[in-house]
Amino acid sequence: MPQALLKDLERRMEGAVAAFHNDLKGLRTGRANTALLDNIAVDVYGSKMPLNQVATVSVPEARMISVQVWDQGNASAVEKAIANANLGLNPIADGGLIRVPLPDLSEERRKELVKIAHQYAEKSKVAIRNVRRDGMDGLKKMEKDGDISQDEQKGYSDDIQKLTDDFVKQVDEAATTKEKDILEG
Repeated sequence: MPQALLKDLERRMEGAVAAFHNDLKGLRTGRANTALLDNIAVDVYGSKMPLNQVATVSVPEARMISVQVWDQGNASAVEKAIANANLGLNPIADGGLIRVPLPDLSEERRKELVKIAHQYAEKSKVAIRNVRRDGMDGLKKMEKDGDISQDEQKGYSDDIQKLTDDFVKQVDEAATTKEKDILEG
C-alpha cells in the first residue's frame, strides 16, 4: 500500500510542476514564442475556442508573432482576443493575417514579469507541500490502523520528504532559468 501511496504522491507532484511550466510559457521574455498566445481564447462560432483551433501561430522573426486566421470572418475576433489578453501586445490585422510585434520590455516590466514568475513558483510549491501533507496524513492513518509499523511510517515519511524536496528543487531551478531569460531577453 505505501508504494502505491508514494506513486500517487509523485504523480500529483509532477502535475503541480507541469502546471507551473505551463504558467511560465505564458510569461514573455524578449524573444517571440508561440507559447505566449497559448492561453488565449477567442469568441467565435458562439463559444470560446483556443486560438490554436482557429488560426496558425508562427514566429517569422525574432520579435514578431504571426497569426494566420483560417476563416477571415474571425480575424477581428482573434485580433480583439490578443489585444485584450493583458499581455501588452498590439496586434495589427491585415486581412486574415495578424501580425503581433513584440515591443522591447522595459526594465520595470521585466521586474514585474519576474515577480509573476516567482508567484507562479510559490503557488506550485504550495501545491507540492499540500500533496506532501496528504501523504503524511495517509501514513499516520496507516500506522494508527496498524497497517504499517512506526519504523515503517518514519521511513516512508523520509521518502515523501525527499520526493517533496526534489520537486521543490525542480520548481526553483525552472524559476531561476525563467528569471534569467526575462532579465536578459
